[in-house]
Amino acid sequence: MLPNLGYYVQTVDKIVKETEAIGETMHPKYEKIREAIDQNKTADLTQEELVETVDLFEKGTEKYRTMLKKISTLRPPAKVMGIHKNFEKAYKNYVAGCEEMTQSIEPEKGIDTAQFDASEAKQDQATDDISAAIQKMTNLLMK
Repeated sequence: MLPNLGYYVQTVDKIVKETEAIGETMHPKYEKIREAIDQNKTADLTQEELVETVDLFEKGTEKYRTMLKKISTLRPPAKVMGIHKNFEKAYKNYVAGCEEMTQSIEPEKGIDTAQFDASEAKQDQATDDISAAIQKMTNLLMK
């Protein structure tokens, strides 16, 4: 059976939009921690705030894992097979970065700023790689 181009494109588009929406729900908590790190005020964050942040990040990351599974089961058209693999790898790296960021926040101990920064850089690189893959896919499929 040949891959369904319409289904593939719609599914990838839906995954990207859902990823952005989930990220937007987590962004305020991320910003609060980023600001505390930048101002050297992580000790000002309450244990309750950190518990809420970890909970939100864990739920968001679980949704990302579900979408990663969906990506791995998609059947891309042959001409974008390689790009799809790059997209899948980048998304996997993004999920790993999210997991690492969540792990950097320990409500009892505080924030491991080095791990937080490293996970942020990993997510940024993965986001760039996802965008590049989507752009290449779009260019190839819309010709």
